[in-house]
Amino acid sequence: MSTAVVTALYRYPVKGLSPEKMDRVSLEAGQTMPWDRAFAIENGTQDFDPADPQYFPKTKFLMLMKNERLAALETSFDDASGVLTINRKGKQVARGDITSRIGRQLIEHFLTSYMADDLRGAPRIVTTHGIAADGFSFSDVPMKVLSLINLESVRDLERVTGQPVDPLRFRANVYIEGVPAWAELGWENKGLSLGNLAVKGVLRTQRCAATNVNPHTAQRDMNLPQALRVAYGHMDMGIYCEVSAPGDLATGDAVTLPA
Repeated sequence: MSTAVVTALYRYPVKGLSPEKMDRVSLEAGQTMPWDRAFAIENGTQDFDPADPQYFPKTKFLMLMKNERLAALETSFDDASGVLTINRKGKQVARGDITSRIGRQLIEHFLTSYMADDLRGAPRIVTTHGIAADGFSFSDVPMKVLSLINLESVRDLERVTGQPVDPLRFRANVYIEGVPAWAELGWENKGLSLGNLAVKGVLRTQRCAATNVNPHTAQRDMNLPQALRVAYGHMDMGIYCEVSAPGDLATGDAVTLPA
């Protein structure tokens, strides 16, 4: 077997919007990747209280499982200024500092028009930034985790579907290769190292209809949960990991597997 390595790192500042590729990141114990899912877009409700953040299921927010039009937007987030820029087909369509109320309103105004057919009411961008100090993340699970994908598992899924499967469909933070396909599904409650970062596998990642959306065309052109269930008897791809101790992580880092 070849050496297992980290091949790519991504964060998703706004839940449901596009990824940002990272070369290197510093992580704290028990925390997510900085700014990952730090913002979400409530769909027509105002139940989330930034001063008392609670976990809500993803169906409360705009997300790819139901709102594939989001995938046609290209976003970038600047940590220093808090500015989120949204492009569509290479042209800027919205821009604002989403750490500020005024900036969020600028983005919400665009979303009110762009997502009109999917909205249950006025969209509201929510975050705990500047209010709560716990680094709240709008993850699909209540724990603070990194999402990890084994590219060999993706390649095996390509084999059974007979079609290319873009790994970005799985919206992970960490992509690795050099590990046997599906080995990661056995890492629950086991420790491993990503470079000098110690993590523990906590939960297999069950996949939903969000993976059916092509991240480049915004079209639903596959049924990956069904393909997983038919071929393997489950709908899992990847594993959530908790950061056990502070450390840095970079592409090219070696992966030390559980004993």
